[in-house]
Amino acid sequence: MIRKERAILALEDGTVYRGYAFGHRGETVGEVVFNTSMTGYQEIMTDPSYNGQIVCMTYPHIGNYGVAIYDMESNKPYVRGFISREFSESYSNHRAQESLERFMQDHGIVSISGIDTRALVRRLRSGGVVKGVIAHRSFTHPTDPYGEFTPEEERDLVQRARNHEDIDGRDMTPEVTTPLPYAYPTLQEGKRVVLMDFGIKHSIIKNLARVGIEPIVVPATTTPSQIMALQPHGLFLSNGPGDPAAPTYAHETAWNLLGLLPTFGICLGHQILGLAVGGKTYKMKFGHRGGNQPVKNLLTGEIEITSQNHGYAVDIDSIPGGQFIATHINLNDNTLEGMAHSRYPVFSVQYHPEASPGPHDSHYLFERFIEEINAFDGATGSPIQKALSGKLGV
Repeated sequence: MIRKERAILALEDGTVYRGYAFGHRGETVGEVVFNTSMTGYQEIMTDPSYNGQIVCMTYPHIGNYGVAIYDMESNKPYVRGFISREFSESYSNHRAQESLERFMQDHGIVSISGIDTRALVRRLRSGGVVKGVIAHRSFTHPTDPYGEFTPEEERDLVQRARNHEDIDGRDMTPEVTTPLPYAYPTLQEGKRVVLMDFGIKHSIIKNLARVGIEPIVVPATTTPSQIMALQPHGLFLSNGPGDPAAPTYAHETAWNLLGLLPTFGICLGHQILGLAVGGKTYKMKFGHRGGNQPVKNLLTGEIEITSQNHGYAVDIDSIPGGQFIATHINLNDNTLEGMAHSRYPVFSVQYHPEASPGPHDSHYLFERFIEEINAFDGATGSPIQKALSGKLGV
């Protein structure tokens, strides 16, 4: 029998799960969430939207295809910790450069395996997301890594989780945004679009470039005058972590540029647009995280299977004056998944159409954005406005 180093997951509500150490040996604390994707663990780890969170994968076997540099969604992982029923110590994939454990060790990701992830997910679904601590016995007891944690140590870890700062109310974009502007090399002439980086993923930039856009990525605090000085044809508001109500500077920028440029928002960018026009957001019980969320397009009646990662949602009814019209809803809980401005070529979705990992049903949104840019000759001339006019009967 192989002896394994002990580890523990302690939640702020007092629940304790005992398992085995994996990845970087140490201790970490964050908001515990779950993701239902069967693949894509590397993309999840390197998605800046997971900054400050410990992710539990519902699929039981993680790591069997290793880690490939081409699947990075940012320059480094942002998750605080990782949880799986079973981590694979070996891998088989011609694209991979290293094992998942080596990747975690290189980047300091503290992880735990061998716990009942089904019980943990049921706990999160019934009670909502909570803060938690992952601790490795070898980190606190280097001479006895195979021993059990004492009840006193478990209580201390629970208290540490309770004392950790909440994500609610926190502006986390400074932790993930680019420090300086940069242009993505497309090697072709295209429509210049400014991408406000609140934690943008590489695959979003690649998909924008794919449809003929010349992306220029700028920091989250870039002002409207600085954006317009770049003479862009459009504006993109990216995904990102934290409470969408916190980065008020982003709300002001979106408001000041509303109607001046065709605008597309994804995830946090979608929420920022709702807040910019006076709407409200709310925190969901356990959010949507996975590659299998069904969304209905209200303009076409079609159903899309989407990739999602968010813990907040926009209350469409709170937006004053009917400025935005709902275009997509989630079929599981009827929450808002997409909206479009009633006058301007401005639209957004809560889910991730770049779908990495995930299905490709929503790639059309990138084509729609370039169509909006090309057709920008007034509020009534763009494709989305024509679709809305037909939907509204005007």
